[in-house]
Amino acid sequence: MKPRQPAFERKVLIPEDETHLSPGESLGDFFEQGGIMEKFVRCLIICLLCFAMMISFVSCGGDDVDEETSKADECTEDLSNVKYYKPVIYLYPEADTICSVKLTLDGEVTCTYPEYEADGWQNFVARPDGTLVFPNGREYYCLYWEGVSDMSVDYSKGFCVKGEDSAKFLEKTLADIGLNEREANEFIIYWLPLLEANNYNVISFQGDNYKNSAELDITPAPDSILRVYMAYYASDEYVEIEPQSFDGFERNGFTVVEWGGGTFSK
Repeated sequence: MKPRQPAFERKVLIPEDETHLSPGESLGDFFEQGGIMEKFVRCLIICLLCFAMMISFVSCGGDDVDEETSKADECTEDLSNVKYYKPVIYLYPEADTICSVKLTLDGEVTCTYPEYEADGWQNFVARPDGTLVFPNGREYYCLYWEGVSDMSVDYSKGFCVKGEDSAKFLEKTLADIGLNEREANEFIIYWLPLLEANNYNVISFQGDNYKNSAELDITPAPDSILRVYMAYYASDEYVEIEPQSFDGFERNGFTVVEWGGGTFSK
């Protein structure tokens, strides 16, 4: 008896030079060649190549996409609200006086010092030199707050000032408005680095639009109150704007002074 011959096995040989697209060969031509196994292997190779390209894109450009998206989100957030930067409140009674101050903001208070309670800053002693003594015994020289709201900014009048001239401009203008030397010094120290960084700044001191969006309820009621809020935006070139004028400020009796500011596009 002759030995049984093994069953014939059909082997599919895949030439190495046929597992990739030839120059000038279309994807359709590629798949028309060979049998089922050849098509499967070629498809697998293309999938792997596409996957490798996608990984390369994510590793090289993904961070940039995320960064740009983050910047866009930040810009959208900034444009949706007006930010009040460092409004500070000074109180100067004629004698030691127990005072309370409540802020009603058309928006959200984001930071305060000393801590702003549910009913505001309550039952602290204000002294003629501006010192504020709170019930816990701690002393402060002002009340500080920051927040955001939808206040409408008015640039119908104001000033266009070179960044390098900011200090001289603020010294004169803040004196015309009514801040004393100490108050003006603190204002300038805070805002000067920001203003000097720009070629020009278009500056306008806000009026009732600010007072109505951030109302102060002070007990006892002051005899004189001055609220200074500077809005500005940076410009690469000089901008024509109608000059702003001020009536000055006379301090009589119990006096309260506040200053703050923010940068907003026109």
